Amino acid sequence: MQTIAGITELRATLSAARAAGRRIAFVPTMGALHEGHLTLIDTARAAGDLVVMSIFVNPLQFAPGEDYQRYPRVLAEDTLLAEQRGVDVLFTPSREEIYGQTPVVTVHPGNIGKEWEGTARPQHFEGVLTVVAKLFNIVEPAVAVFGQKDLQQVAVVKAMVRDLDFPLEVLVVPIVREADGLAMSSRNRFLAGKERELATMLSKALFKLRGTFAGGERRASALEAVGWRMLERLPGLTPRYLAAVSPATFQRVNIVQPGDAAIGAIRVGDTRLIDNIIF
Repeated sequence: MQTIAGITELRATLSAARAAGRRIAFVPTMGALHEGHLTLIDTARAAGDLVVMSIFVNPLQFAPGEDYQRYPRVLAEDTLLAEQRGVDVLFTPSREEIYGQTPVVTVHPGNIGKEWEGTARPQHFEGVLTVVAKLFNIVEPAVAVFGQKDLQQVAVVKAMVRDLDFPLEVLVVPIVREADGLAMSSRNRFLAGKERELATMLSKALFKLRGTFAGGERRASALEAVGWRMLERLPGLTPRYLAAVSPATFQRVNIVQPGDAAIGAIRVGDTRLIDNIIF
């Protein structure tokens, strides 16, 4: 595995690979890798014959007061995991390499990014799309692989690829969960004891929604009420939102159809967690 920190060197390496007929599959991450990320690598490996992973904690997607400084950074551990799982090129740029100066032009997510995470974290998706657009332009992949856990992020990235004519395919990998149902996340490292136990309540509420849907309930309001009853009045847990939406537009739905999504966010202690299920 090659580890490259500079844009110029990466472009030269990948240009030579494309000239040799290699199909590049790209996995953008912020590091602190877990089995969910490693599953993205597996998907990339099957979709292309040269796997590029980036590790970059993007400051633009963190608002003041969020956990940018606290976000786990374990590059030596991540490098070993990436190599063991079959990454060919690991791109580890510095903040200065990606943002030589503060961007004047950024990418706006439009209405898809307006609600839910967009409301809770203003400028978050603008920061996400700006760095993803830069990485797409640097790597020029044929395929980019994302995880379903960040479902609203997937929706805004797909919209950007479509609307700005990026010549690549976006693949989405289902959520990988711990044995107790908690969606794998780099922020799970912050959880211990009672907080770790409380964190599982979000996935339990979402699974309960899906079970109620399988039992014949189609009204979004009734399904959401089932989940809210499980999350409310739990000491140490603050529910932020729980809703049935279209996964393409992230607009609420009144009557839930197969393929719609239930999305949720909670805060446990100082840690904010998101999750979703597809009906």
